[in-house]
Amino acid sequence: MEIYRGPQDWDAAQEQLSAAGLSDGLPLVPPTAERVMRMLDTNGYNPNQAVTSKALLFGEVNWRDVAINAVMAGCRPQYLPVIGAALEALVADEFNLLGIGTTTGSAAPVFIVNGPIVAELNLNGGANALGPGNHANATIGRAISLILRNVGGATPGEGDMATLGQPAKYTCCFAENEADSPWTPFHVDRGFDRSQSVVTVFGASGILEMVDSSSNTAEGIAITYAHSMRNAGSCGHGDTIGGGEPLLLIPPEIANIFQNEGRGKDHLQQAIFERATMALTELAPVVAERIRVARRRENRSDVDALLRIAQRPEDILVVVAGGVGVKTAYLPAWSSTRAVSRVIKLGPGVP
Repeated sequence: MEIYRGPQDWDAAQEQLSAAGLSDGLPLVPPTAERVMRMLDTNGYNPNQAVTSKALLFGEVNWRDVAINAVMAGCRPQYLPVIGAALEALVADEFNLLGIGTTTGSAAPVFIVNGPIVAELNLNGGANALGPGNHANATIGRAISLILRNVGGATPGEGDMATLGQPAKYTCCFAENEADSPWTPFHVDRGFDRSQSVVTVFGASGILEMVDSSSNTAEGIAITYAHSMRNAGSCGHGDTIGGGEPLLLIPPEIANIFQNEGRGKDHLQQAIFERATMALTELAPVVAERIRVARRRENRSDVDALLRIAQRPEDILVVVAGGVGVKTAYLPAWSSTRAVSRVIKLGPGVP
């Protein structure tokens, strides 16, 4: 991408950037040479250096591209290492960016940040973690979406063929609420050290709020969650309900109910795994038969076996997020993606 050299007048700049096809529909900060170089120099990045070893959808991305889109999104320079690590995660084979970026489904990448960098950048994992009001959350997610569009080619109606899309295509980045969580942090569950800063990218097909304000036991809450996650509309593309790696955002109050009963995150995963099932007879006949045919091709004897929310309990991802209250979010995974985590490394120019 080229550094912006157009008119400095705000309104004229917006018109020109929009006419160039660079806008997501919201106002953009003009990516002038001064702003872009400040982004790069603060971190010590070479503008011509590739950020990943693989193409981002349909285009190669270097640090100049990242800085230009980060400026347009409203990012501060210190956010660039998070964006770079997220891009490395996006191009991992198991994430399947090509599928997510071009599907007619509503899939969108969601970014979860853990570790010391959360406090350093003031990322929000508490009240309204998925909502507006936090600069880092909003602009980091938006910058990556702009990069996918302007460098990767995920232009709506062209590369990005989503029938409806979803708000996460604008931005969806948040932190885990490690301070209020009674459980080990999400990145530690995934094999990283607590002292490391890590970003995890998750391919979400949407979001559902789950509420059980009556149950005050782990057992009751798990029953409600499991039944809420049964979604017939996500069946038929595999052997699980949804993509097989669902994400649960659990508020601290709910996590503490489990912890106070001596039940950890693994108990919640197991309880949901056992209960979030669906019989083929509950599906439309043609959908059920499609699943049976696929199982026969694999020479399976259990062609009428129950569908489950995941292949294994540990495939149910659990992150503690949010503030006061018992509202939980279920983010079903898109049909063929796996979450990917990468360490956030500071630029060579950062002391």
